[in-house]
Amino acid sequence: MTSITAPAAPPAPAAAGPTTAGRLVVDSPLGRILLLGDDDAVRLLEIESAEGFRSGEGADAPTAVLETAAAQLRGYFAGERREFDVPVRLGGTVFQRAIWAELDQIPFGEVRSYGELGIATGRATAGRAVGGAVGANPVPLLVPCHRVLASDRRITGYSAGLGVPTKVWLLDHEGIAHR
Repeated sequence: MTSITAPAAPPAPAAAGPTTAGRLVVDSPLGRILLLGDDDAVRLLEIESAEGFRSGEGADAPTAVLETAAAQLRGYFAGERREFDVPVRLGGTVFQRAIWAELDQIPFGEVRSYGELGIATGRATAGRAVGGAVGANPVPLLVPCHRVLASDRRITGYSAGLGVPTKVWLLDHEGIAHR
């Protein structure tokens, strides 16, 4: 599973040097994927939409962590990798981080419903909040939000890449039945 950490507190002025900000664009069957992070963790994974990257264009500035994430993504798309172990650092609210931690526990080829995620995080009736947290996942694929379906296995949406067609591709890639 992915190593998820909360955002670090800003370093004290006397801390050892700053971490290097990084950026790397990777080609994939879904289109281009943007990875942002630093020396320690991936902070954002963005699948390009029809309008491009929300984060804009820029020159690649790879870090070792981003290179590792890119290699793991290539392995996933080639059918050689089923989980990611690259470190990610996620912001968000306590509730969002709880949902993302649950997403990270969904194995390759399996799904959970929004209701199951709500129950697992102690919010059995918070369907909209669960859906909002799933949709706000800053590192789709690495934390597999595409593995969440309605209780009847319907796709109710997807906020990454081209939306539902991207989710359909990912579910099909993992052999997950859906409607």
